[in-house]
Amino acid sequence: MASAKRKVAKAVPFTPADVASITKANPYIQRLIDDAELRDNVRTALDSSKNAYERLIGSKAPQRALLDDHKLHHELRQAADAVRNAAMALSDAPRHPHPSKRRRKRRLGRRLAILVFGAALALTLSESLRSKVLDTLFGAEEEFQYVPPPGTPAPQGQGAASAA
Repeated sequence: MASAKRKVAKAVPFTPADVASITKANPYIQRLIDDAELRDNVRTALDSSKNAYERLIGSKAPQRALLDDHKLHHELRQAADAVRNAAMALSDAPRHPHPSKRRRKRRLGRRLAILVFGAALALTLSESLRSKVLDTLFGAEEEFQYVPPPGTPAPQGQGAASAA
């Protein structure tokens, strides 16, 4: 009794969870599950191939059937068309990016965000850096002192301070 269970366990190498993970990981199997037209092409290819094989084996002279049997030609042509259509549909199967490529893209985005945040913080906190950036972007400011034209009276605040 126990040996029978062991034989059954050895005969089934995959658990249902294994099969589910394999189908999710493989884009070709996923495409076969999702695409009804692809399944029809595969079914047609198998059926036509089976019919052509039975017709070829059932004939008394297979070499003669290959040359003269028009129904056999039709089945073989139909099978070839279905195989070609299925192959074309499978070649367009969606490709998932490699997980490490996704991680690399995330890392790059994080680094850029940290760089932008750090640059904004440095410009906010450092007046000398801010003035350097503004000078670089818009050119250096000319510093000048205002000298009033001759014959204008001195401001009231300065005369009162010197008299006291």
